[in-house]
Amino acid sequence: MACITVLGGCGVVGTAAVKMLATQMEVFSEVVIADFNIQKAKQIAGELEGHVRAIQFDANDISSINSAIKGSDVVLNTVGPYYQYEKPILSTVIELGINYVDVNDDTGATYEALEMDAAAKKAGITALIGMGSSPGITNLLASFAATELLYECESIDMYHAHGFEPSEGPGVIGHRFYCLSNPIPVFLDGQAQLVAQQESAALEEEVEFINLEGRYRVYPYPHPEPITLPMFLKTRGLKRVTNKGTVIPENYYNLTRSIHALGLDSKDPVNVKGQQVIPYDFAIAYLIKKRDEFINKASNKEPRGCVKIVCKGKTKKGQKQTYVFSLVSEGVGKGQALGEGTGIPAALGAVLIQQGKIKKKGVLPPEGCVNVWSFLQLMKRAMKIDDTVEEKKSPLIIESIDADGIVKRMQL
Repeated sequence: MACITVLGGCGVVGTAAVKMLATQMEVFSEVVIADFNIQKAKQIAGELEGHVRAIQFDANDISSINSAIKGSDVVLNTVGPYYQYEKPILSTVIELGINYVDVNDDTGATYEALEMDAAAKKAGITALIGMGSSPGITNLLASFAATELLYECESIDMYHAHGFEPSEGPGVIGHRFYCLSNPIPVFLDGQAQLVAQQESAALEEEVEFINLEGRYRVYPYPHPEPITLPMFLKTRGLKRVTNKGTVIPENYYNLTRSIHALGLDSKDPVNVKGQQVIPYDFAIAYLIKKRDEFINKASNKEPRGCVKIVCKGKTKKGQKQTYVFSLVSEGVGKGQALGEGTGIPAALGAVLIQQGKIKKKGVLPPEGCVNVWSFLQLMKRAMKIDDTVEEKKSPLIIESIDADGIVKRMQL
């Protein structure tokens, strides 16, 4: 009998994780949805198998966190923003000696979590952080290329473009404002650096994605991969790790960036005709309204996106070699937007821990403890990806480019 508790199990990511975990009865005999919204939690539990149940918990209350996770074998934390909730939740998990997984994509929270490594080791637990799509699958694919496919890996560059989700709430937009307000971790010239937002324009690029039409301007983004990959990868010659992305429609993301640049995401009230107005509240409401307008004018309103990882280096014979991994939201992955793309890998990470396939203790990113083959095989079974599936239907497309520019394409 094994129990997993999903904190924030009613959210977009949490719900996707719960639904995947509900199919893993041979691993977890009980799945607990812990959420402040108990009615929605009960509704989701009622729609799934009988081994899924709901409890109420408040992420702002340590005693509530303690009560929710006590007795669990694994805790999957999907409660954001992580810069607010990572430290108190992970600290409580460590105190209770429970294995842990999250989808933390905040840089500040990543630094805080890594500082708890010694405490996690002392408690004898595995705390797998950033086990989503990006970070998460990006880390695993980059690690695979750097340590198994290339003799010498010189650079790892990650790009992402996603959008046209059915809805986008204040939390998502607020998280973007937070990211736009913080320095960007990069690994350049073999050194970990922090680049100020106002100095990051030189690192912008125009990028093509295998399943998206046209070229997209991607912006340096504060993400955990450039922090953890140089720390945990055992590879020769690594000089650069970057993460860059955008949101589509592009005019929506441009508007978001402009509003932030003008300071209209401030939480300091402003007197407007005798009324106290908080610019942040206005900005959120305005962006939600404009996003709907932009999407309604688009000819293709389908949710779509791609995460692209480009790893460059040399073979053992000293020849240049590039590997490009594209994780696309179509084919088998169609309809699996950010919720599924993030929640499913996290759920599978929890499964691997419970199966004993992740043995290392401490606070670890995916590249520090997850075997990429174990994960990919589990992903294939969980998502029912057949070995004979057509390439265009696979969510993972791999391209190998040799020194002469000859491209070979493979599938998952």
